Amino acid sequence: MAQLLIELFSEEIPARMQLQAARDFERLFGDRAKAQGLIWHSLKAYVGPRRLALHVEGLPLEQAAVTEEVKGPKDGAPEQAMAGFLRKVGLTQDQLVLENGVWMARIEKPAKRTAEVLPGILEDVILTFPWPKSMRSGTSSFRWVRPLKRILFLFDGKVIPLSVGGVTSGDLTQGHRVLSSLEAFAVKDFADYQLKLRDNFVILDHIERQSLILDKANEACAAAGCALMDDPGLLEEVAGLNEWPTPLLGDMDPKFLSLPPEVIKTSMRTHQKYFAVRDLSTGKMAAKFIIVANQVANDGGAEIRRGNAKVLSARLSDGVFFWSEDNRKGNFDAWLQKLNGVTYHAKLGTMAQRVARIEALAEVIAPLVKADVSLAKSAAHLAKADLASYMVGEFPELQGVMGGYYAEAARLPGDVAEAIREHYKPQGPSDSVPEGAVPAAVALADKIDTLVGFFAIDEKPTGSKDPYALRRAALGILRILRQHNVRASLSELVAAWYQSLLIYAGEGRAVYVDTDNWRGSAGPRWAAGETEVYDNYLRDFRAGLLESTVFVIPTDRDYDLDLQFEHVANTPKVDNALLTFRDFRAVSAEFADFFADRLKVMLKDEGVRFDVVEAGFALKDDDMVRTVGRIKALESVLATPAGTELQAAYTRFANILNAEAKKGALPTAEPKLLSGAPEVETALTQQVIALTPVLERLIDAEQFEEALDKLAGLHGAVDAFLDGVLVNSDVAAERENRLSLLSALRRLFDGVGDLSKLA
Repeated sequence: MAQLLIELFSEEIPARMQLQAARDFERLFGDRAKAQGLIWHSLKAYVGPRRLALHVEGLPLEQAAVTEEVKGPKDGAPEQAMAGFLRKVGLTQDQLVLENGVWMARIEKPAKRTAEVLPGILEDVILTFPWPKSMRSGTSSFRWVRPLKRILFLFDGKVIPLSVGGVTSGDLTQGHRVLSSLEAFAVKDFADYQLKLRDNFVILDHIERQSLILDKANEACAAAGCALMDDPGLLEEVAGLNEWPTPLLGDMDPKFLSLPPEVIKTSMRTHQKYFAVRDLSTGKMAAKFIIVANQVANDGGAEIRRGNAKVLSARLSDGVFFWSEDNRKGNFDAWLQKLNGVTYHAKLGTMAQRVARIEALAEVIAPLVKADVSLAKSAAHLAKADLASYMVGEFPELQGVMGGYYAEAARLPGDVAEAIREHYKPQGPSDSVPEGAVPAAVALADKIDTLVGFFAIDEKPTGSKDPYALRRAALGILRILRQHNVRASLSELVAAWYQSLLIYAGEGRAVYVDTDNWRGSAGPRWAAGETEVYDNYLRDFRAGLLESTVFVIPTDRDYDLDLQFEHVANTPKVDNALLTFRDFRAVSAEFADFFADRLKVMLKDEGVRFDVVEAGFALKDDDMVRTVGRIKALESVLATPAGTELQAAYTRFANILNAEAKKGALPTAEPKLLSGAPEVETALTQQVIALTPVLERLIDAEQFEEALDKLAGLHGAVDAFLDGVLVNSDVAAERENRLSLLSALRRLFDGVGDLSKLA
């Protein structure tokens, strides 16, 4: 068994690409090596600012000879089939073997030295490497993330010849660009490679570099009475920027602590890659920061600290200016006016129109989360205003956060400021859900507008593509609905979005039309099939002959879920334009299916059994909270002896009903207490009749566990009935009534879920 060492040495690899590149290197090389029949003991990739390396232990020096059997056509198959098979395997028919009526080809693969196989594997990996972005160097057509300088390629201590993109393999590598005294040096194996890199100021392992940064930074902070603020993303990035990381504690002017801490931290992180520090005595941000230098300075880093503090002061001085300008009186009104000129999406209008939709949605949603309607509307109206501020223009990641600060500075109600700050939440699985009722209402309105809007213009996620992060928005909505126990049907939320379009009527913009109920201002009916007025209007509109658009939804009727919406036209204009959307019912159905899929994924991630999830969703209830309640109740009861009895009872009578359904329609009449019926039949009938209103009340009250327990209590009576009578009696009346009894029994069970889905 031998060792393989590969290093692809290049100019600086972007830090954000490094860890994925290491994973891709392991995967690509491993897959191609397996395809060549190679086995190994261990395979690990390493990555740094200028190198991508692979270390493989336990590779064989030579592959054993193998005989591969390939199954061919049956004896007597058409000549064309046999001819095709012979071309595939490269043999003649007399070289085949007939086994059990099937022709088999035995292909002998001779032993091959591993050193002969490796160059082809590595060349294929390099040429097909999936860098997010790559570049060509000079006149070569070869692409790599940055210009490739060296290929170190050692197997069993010997160089494997290879040339890719004009770069020839060897046993040389390089150390730190500045600190190393050697331009290049040779290595013999992985241990020698790691040792010599360290001697030349390069720490190979990305994880080791992260640990070193954390340890040294924490030491420096502790000595100054401070503590490092956690930032895993920045830690990963900085470890990818430095081959020999050296953390240093710098000082900043305390006057900048008057800025919101998010501004200071974001400026440090985004522009300078500094870590923020908090004061241990107060718990607040300290006037210090951690720099990670890529070198060891002769003066102990004093000049590095001084220079970085100067740069940070310049950055934060900009922040002070932005903060001062953004807090001027009346800025919210000015910002909202600017949003009229900001396009949200060509098919969804301006950001100001989006704000108006969110405000209308918040008014509908607020009562569902028990929030103050006026506060929710006010917060929704101002939620996007900070997008036009100086600070958010400089730091887009602070949208919402800065709006909250500006709302506080303007002395707006606390719930409004909190809602503005938190309405983007949750932005991922690790982000928290808004806790207050008003923030929850605005967050739901924001995400519902995003989702329904893109469904309405047919921009749904497809496969792995989700450019507008709609899946993340859906999971955020589900988390808010569940945490706040929001009782709303999805179709009602979709309808609320469509009704929010009515707000544009007052602006003189054409948005949506119910063609069956619209009458033009001149009087003629504009209905399906009566297109003359429509055609003339659209012609004049597109020709720019109309000063404003007056094509609106009528407001003289009550809109409900039965309203049939229809789109009318498409135009690339945004300002003062016709914005058209897909049919309400189609969008509502797709929206429900999309949410069902997302909730299924969420529940499965929480460990809920797949079959239990399917049983709960079979009822197609678009109240997601109620659906989760059913599923959780099923999960809880099925884990108990009562659950076993419940499932056993259901299985026995459902099997009979399924068999009878194949013969014809099942009776739909309610079961009766027939005179002279066996006692077991009378007993079960009485229990079903008595239990029906009880279960209806329990299910209406969403007491699903109690309902399931009562259904499980029928187990004994069901067994006694099925053991004591013949359901398919020769007497038609008896057979009809007994099937009616089992049908009624199944209807009771179906109220809590489709138990036929259970494994």
